[in-house]
Amino acid sequence: MIDRMSHTCVWVLDQDSAKAFYTEKLGLEVRSDVEMGSGFGAARWLTVGPPGRPEQEIILADPAMGHDARTADQIRELVAKGALGAAVLATADCRATYEQLRERGVEFLQPPAERPYGIEAVLRDDSGNWFSLTQRFAS
Repeated sequence: MIDRMSHTCVWVLDQDSAKAFYTEKLGLEVRSDVEMGSGFGAARWLTVGPPGRPEQEIILADPAMGHDARTADQIRELVAKGALGAAVLATADCRATYEQLRERGVEFLQPPAERPYGIEAVLRDDSGNWFSLTQRFAS
């Protein structure tokens, strides 16, 4: 029986740059950084996650992983233009996290605003992916 999702994939344009962005700017920690070898197309398994939440991992994946060259190029193009919304990043205090991340140089597409479900800001990573940074209202 499936009991949770442990990993989610975010396509990135440069794994080294993404590793720096997700750890230094967003404050996540590296969970895995392994060269898979020629049997896996020389893929690099790079994952990060929030401190204190070892059960959650974000795979920072090169579009070439598991794809032919044409498909990988198509994914890169979509990522670069921000056409792939990545995920919702949860926070207990959206406004404070927004200020902290802005000080670290994170680009925001939208500042914090009240929505029907909570307070939300929208940010971009260094590849072009966008994320909702959301503080949910108590139910």
